[in-house]
Amino acid sequence: MEKNCADFVFETERLRVRYFKETDHDHYFSLQGNPAVMQYIRPVRTREQTIVFLNEKILGTPKHDYKGYWAVEKKHTAEFIGCFVIIPMPEDPDKTQMGYSFLPQHWGNGYATEVATRGVEYFYNKTPLPEIYGVTEKANLASQKVLLKAGFVFFEKKMEEAKELVVYILRR
Repeated sequence: MEKNCADFVFETERLRVRYFKETDHDHYFSLQGNPAVMQYIRPVRTREQTIVFLNEKILGTPKHDYKGYWAVEKKHTAEFIGCFVIIPMPEDPDKTQMGYSFLPQHWGNGYATEVATRGVEYFYNKTPLPEIYGVTEKANLASQKVLLKAGFVFFEKKMEEAKELVVYILRR
């Protein structure tokens, strides 16, 4: 499937990280409204909340900004499978985090590691950031393994509301 390179942020061997489009409301809701996907991220969002967030926060971000929320799709079929982000940390907007989420039917295929590893290259080559963080709940061992495989190192443990978080960091 041929794509205009202005439509995507980066590619891996199997995946394409692209800008969200106005036609992605159902895709984004399939992640944000899914309790399994959101288990370690935040409470699920309603369809209405998802539409507002996509329209105002995601589609409103300029494409030339090195931070953002981006769709992940299979490169050869354009099937939507998840989301990749480089965004300010909610509790400290001066710090930036990398994150990812995938639909459950795509778990266990190495996609998170593939995207996170290429995301690290993006961090080094396309951002001015001196460091980037990866944050997981303590119980999310799979995501912690992904961050370690991508080159992150342990930074700290902390509490946020009632959740124990493990924070990883990657520095230039």
